[in-house]
This record gives sequence, C-alpha cells and structure tokens, in this order.
Amino acid sequence: MRNPEQRLYILYVLLVLGDIFCLNFQPELRWFTKPLLMPVLLLAFRREVAVVEAHSRRIMLALILSWFGDVLLMFSGPGMFIAGLTAFLCAHIVYIAYFRSIRSQKTSFLKRRPVMLLAVVVYVIELLHILWPGLGSMAFPVMVYAVVIGTMLAFACWQYGKLSDRTALLFMAGALCFVLSDSMLAIARFRFPFTHSGTLVMSTYCIAQLLLSKGAASHLRELAAPGLSGEHP
Repeated sequence: MRNPEQRLYILYVLLVLGDIFCLNFQPELRWFTKPLLMPVLLLAFRREVAVVEAHSRRIMLALILSWFGDVLLMFSGPGMFIAGLTAFLCAHIVYIAYFRSIRSQKTSFLKRRPVMLLAVVVYVIELLHILWPGLGSMAFPVMVYAVVIGTMLAFACWQYGKLSDRTALLFMAGALCFVLSDSMLAIARFRFPFTHSGTLVMSTYCIAQLLLSKGAASHLRELAAPGLSGEHP
C-alpha cells in the first residue's frame, strides 16, 4: 500500500496533467486546477519530512510564495504580472537561502572548478540579450529577475559534491527546469510567442517544484542519518 505522501505526489501529478489539459482545451477550469497545485505539493512534502525545522520551513515558504505567483499570474494586466513576478522572485530568493544554508564536510565540485559557473553567467547574459529589444519599461525588473534565477541555479549546482549525488542532482535538475520555465515564459511574453509555450512553461515549472521538493526531502533524510553528507548549519 502506498504511503500517504506517495498518494499526494500522485495527486499532484494528476493535477498537473489536468491543468495542462485545461490550459489547452478548457481555460476557464484552470481557476480550479492551478490554485491547487502548490498546496497539494506542499502537503505531500510536509507528510514526507519527519520534522519541521529551518530547512523544511524554507521549502514550504517557497511553495507558498509560488502559490501566490500562480494565482496572481492568472489575472490580466501589467500590475498583476509585476505582482506575480515579485512573488516568484521572493520564492527564488528563499530557495537561494535554502541552498546557501547547507553545510557539509565535503567540498563542492564547483569550488574545485569555479570556472564552470561561467556557463550560468553566459546563459543569463544571452537570455537578457534575446529579451532586451522587447522589454521596454520592464527592462530593470526582468534584469533583476534573470540575475536571481541564475544565482538560484548556481547555488543549486554548488551542492554537487557536497551532498549525495541523488540529492544534488534533484536540486540541480529542479533549478534548471525552473530557469527553463521562466526563460520560456519571458521569451513568449516579450519576444517570440511560440506554439505550446503555455504547456512547456507549466510542465517544466511543475517538474521543477516537484524535483526541488523531493531534493529537499532527500536532504532532510541525510541530515537525520549520521554519516551522510548534509549537516545543519
């Protein structure tokens, strides 16, 4: 028999599929599906972790902020877009705080090879180069957002070598999916609207949140088990 959290994760996946279906065929029903995504994932994460402490609170806060972003972006108008952008910006900052708080006796791969971080810097610069002609008055907030998501990805990649490979790869894959989702959303909105952009944005976003939550749950198990890499700050 599946654990309660496993059933909740399955429900989350079903909600994601339902939301993507509604996005393409019944947009008005998204008022029911989209606002349920992050609460269900948060509940699944909460059921999976044994103890609520500083690390898990950060993940739950990031999911709550993401829920605000999801709901705000459902409303039209530049004001709602800015509000949604701000909510997601805060969620990324919380994820950065989470990654920054991780301590380990092991050395990160990127600390030994910091030149690899140039890939993230180049990506952010190229993304801004693509978006810049269409940004107008949104240039500054989008630039700040791009720097923050790039920082979040860099901090996620910094965990490789510090934590178990499984945990680090979950963090890295989740952060990468989040960056891809935000990048496609920005490109579709400010530069080149493309077919199925909504589906691609939502699918990568939902996968990102799932992977980051599972990575955090794995990290918390490492903290609870002596001899593993993650340690409390």
